[in-house]
Amino acid sequence: MSDLTPDAEKSHQIKISLRTRLLTARRSLPVAVRSAADAQLQDQIIALVRRTGARSIAAYVPVGSEPGGSDLPDRLLAALPPDGRLLLPVLLPDNDLTWADAAPPTASSAAPPTPHLTSSPGNSKGPASPGGPVAPGVSADPSGPRMGRSLLVAGPRGLREPAGPRLGVEAVCSVDLLLVPALAVGGDGTRMGRGGGSYDRVLARLPEPGPLVVALLHDGEDVDFVPAEPHDRRVHAVITPTGGFARRPYSPSGS
Repeated sequence: MSDLTPDAEKSHQIKISLRTRLLTARRSLPVAVRSAADAQLQDQIIALVRRTGARSIAAYVPVGSEPGGSDLPDRLLAALPPDGRLLLPVLLPDNDLTWADAAPPTASSAAPPTPHLTSSPGNSKGPASPGGPVAPGVSADPSGPRMGRSLLVAGPRGLREPAGPRLGVEAVCSVDLLLVPALAVGGDGTRMGRGGGSYDRVLARLPEPGPLVVALLHDGEDVDFVPAEPHDRRVHAVITPTGGFARRPYSPSGS
């Protein structure tokens, strides 16, 4: 028997139906169509990085039909300045996420990250020092900035993860820009994921003000309404391949 109230149960069932429909639509996209959409989405993301001047980014490694394409980390690394930093998630046994550098920092970047200097979400003025130790067995090139190549290894559940030292679940709190996966985002910014809860935890621990939080979507996944449950969090904006960057009303939770 469900412990949910009738209204909560109805919202939960609507989310299940919406999630199933969107996952089916994603998986039915022809490879060529998805590849073209990923390239468009990457261009939109890079334009945002340059427009905001973000120097520290936390993102994810798309797998399967997730928006962004498997080379998204490399595109982001190439777009960052020499002292920029890209963090990628590492799945923990309890479904929470810790973080690690996508590529070894340069030899000149030995300090830990400093908090971003933002007066409001999306107004990143940085900088955040890239810092952090070099992954075991990997040498940083002291002669110049790293190129756009991430160092990823196989992780659980078919995921790819960064190979470097784990920086902790709080590492994401000090970045300028956080790019998150989503299945849908409602008109009020409510994000719906796959149901595992990993990014609900990430978003719940962010400070206020904090990083600019942007959900990456396929076209058609930016919807009018997503039922909000108590654990759901909102994002500041979405990016779609053809619609580009679009702001959403923001509050930390769906309340």
